[in-house]
Amino acid sequence: MKAYLLYEAGGVDKLILSETQRPTLKSGEVLIRVKAIGINPADTIYRNSSKLISYIFGEEQPVIMGWDIAGEVVEKSENTAGFEVGDTVFALLQNARGYAEFVAVNVGLLAHKPGKITFEEAAAAPMAGLTAWQPLVHGMNIKKGNKILIHGAAGGVGHYAVQIAHYLDAEVIATSSGKNHDFVMSLGADKHIDYQTEHFWEVISDVDFVLDTIGGETLEHSIDVTKPGGTIISIIPMTDERLKSKAQAKNVKLSLWGLQFNGEDLRAFADLMAKGILKSYIAKTYPFTAMAEAHTQVETRRTAGKIVLTV
Repeated sequence: MKAYLLYEAGGVDKLILSETQRPTLKSGEVLIRVKAIGINPADTIYRNSSKLISYIFGEEQPVIMGWDIAGEVVEKSENTAGFEVGDTVFALLQNARGYAEFVAVNVGLLAHKPGKITFEEAAAAPMAGLTAWQPLVHGMNIKKGNKILIHGAAGGVGHYAVQIAHYLDAEVIATSSGKNHDFVMSLGADKHIDYQTEHFWEVISDVDFVLDTIGGETLEHSIDVTKPGGTIISIIPMTDERLKSKAQAKNVKLSLWGLQFNGEDLRAFADLMAKGILKSYIAKTYPFTAMAEAHTQVETRRTAGKIVLTV
């Protein structure tokens, strides 16, 4: 099979399209013929970091990156009840290896692809979708009418977060650049703030929840606009201990959320996609041979929605 091999960390030129062996199955796994691959900012961060590559893959070399895939089951082993050859599925791969024509996946990480959505829409969803879903659904006790501030609302994580918060009947305040105003409002936001022309901390106050996808000054000012007893969840590692003290002094719960590889969450997400409540917005689709171009686009950090490869 063809796969992108990474022999060392570095730029997009380090992703080498090569011939390699098709994976063999372990108990509980099915073999997926990959139809589409989602590309995330995390992919580009890991590609550039020897430390992170070693954290995921240990001494293995070369490695195959890629966490988001959608495709068709072409082979199965024992202990794979619920999935049959011919099923169309998607997954968030705990151990990566998705930049390939075939991938072995434990069925605990799989969800059936809703028939109404494309392979590309399915592949866009796992990492970004669950990075939004888990903090909002499991980390926040959102009630109807609660005010939630979502930063980076046009991005991969943010565009799902706005839809989820709207589904939960929250009052959604979303930040993005002005050019994405209409897109963000179409997702279900109640108020849009153009971070390029407005300071959100000067125009809103007393929000119940914040989902921070930016960090730094944005996170600090998020504490200022959160009411006492409110909750801020960031997906960006916090290095400034002062912010934790500031939040504590205001009685604001501030925490970092780490993505959990959870098939049950993905299947709940898939159910809402099947009902048309949650949608993937594809900014651009690239062919499998254009991995470098896809990574380069994601690295701009200016993509509205998701970038996907077709295989």
